[in-house]
Amino acid sequence: MDRSAEFRRWKAQCLSRADLSRKGSVDEDAVEIVQLLNAQEQFFTTSSCAGRILLLDGIVALRKANGDAILKFEPFVLHVQCRQLRDAQILHAVAINSGFRNSGITVGKRGKTILAVRSTHGLEVPLSHNGKLMVTEEYVDFLLNIANQKMEENKKRIERFYSCLQHALKRETITNSQTEIKDPFDTHKKKRNQEKSHYKRITEDCDKELENDDADDPGINVTIFPEDY
Repeated sequence: MDRSAEFRRWKAQCLSRADLSRKGSVDEDAVEIVQLLNAQEQFFTTSSCAGRILLLDGIVALRKANGDAILKFEPFVLHVQCRQLRDAQILHAVAINSGFRNSGITVGKRGKTILAVRSTHGLEVPLSHNGKLMVTEEYVDFLLNIANQKMEENKKRIERFYSCLQHALKRETITNSQTEIKDPFDTHKKKRNQEKSHYKRITEDCDKELENDDADDPGINVTIFPEDY
């Protein structure tokens, strides 16, 4: 089976499966991105989360906690399987330049190419230890405000990602059309230069929207507990 046919089979299998998440559907803030990607021949999404804040219901609940309570904000995350490495590189450029700077590409032994869209502005702070509250109510309120600010910034980055993705897909369509009609004697070096220019245009389109990105980020990123907490 050729690589393209195998990718189509993987995509059909993945998209036909039932949604096994607790919610049972794609998060509202991520649904447009998921639908846009799944409508393309070269992509399909394998998992997504628009972001969430994990809270305990007030100080009373914290005082009754027997273990180690935390307040945690988890930003947008998206996993996309790509038909080939070049497709993943285009999507990676979109992610990085939309503010998701912890994004990366992995290639498996069977040739599965996965792009993970991630950012670094998470929040994870301990509130109690062995049932003992370790912070004041004022500090909890402060953390909640920070978490809410991070969620708002998270939504802005999702919107930028969607906008940049639309631009990148349009540019890719135009580039592919030009490639089909260009001189067949063009060298490999020229093709590589065109690809570099294409990625640069994606970056420039998105960079204009990111000029104030660092100023908007509240700037608190605390990770205390391991990921399997």
